[in-house]
Amino acid sequence: MALNKERPIQAVNWDDQSDDSYQALSKAEMDALRQAKPKSFASINGWRIVASQGVLTLIIGSFCYFFSESSERVVYTYSALVGGLIGFLPSALFLVRLEVAKKNVKSNPGGYLAAVVSGEFLKILVTVLLFIGFALKQPDLKWIPLLVTYLATLKCYLLVWFWK
Repeated sequence: MALNKERPIQAVNWDDQSDDSYQALSKAEMDALRQAKPKSFASINGWRIVASQGVLTLIIGSFCYFFSESSERVVYTYSALVGGLIGFLPSALFLVRLEVAKKNVKSNPGGYLAAVVSGEFLKILVTVLLFIGFALKQPDLKWIPLLVTYLATLKCYLLVWFWK
């Protein structure tokens, strides 16, 4: 690959503060901004996400029950419910881990970061173990409703964020 000699490379001075793309606000300005736009600063309750995942699991399970053939109705519904369980159980465990860590956040702020990392590890581990366990113990599961419900529960994070 040849260098373009007609156009010289310009050095970027990162310490140059002439760019007005951001502005540091004082505490009073931030408080005024929070009062003017309270929805922009509202945090999302994690339990609301888990509840929406549970509700969505029941809705998809109901659709599978009512719109599948009568001979396969139970298997499709069970598969959808298992997919939802794999979606929201690890999320609930992650939230429980964070709730336990919140009690000690003032005495050990680094402990909360460790709780987030260990909670994510726990969430991934439980998800993989649930997939493997159900695949081995329940070979008659239908994978399409299971995966559709699992992926729908993952999209609840966006759904609750948009409703915020």
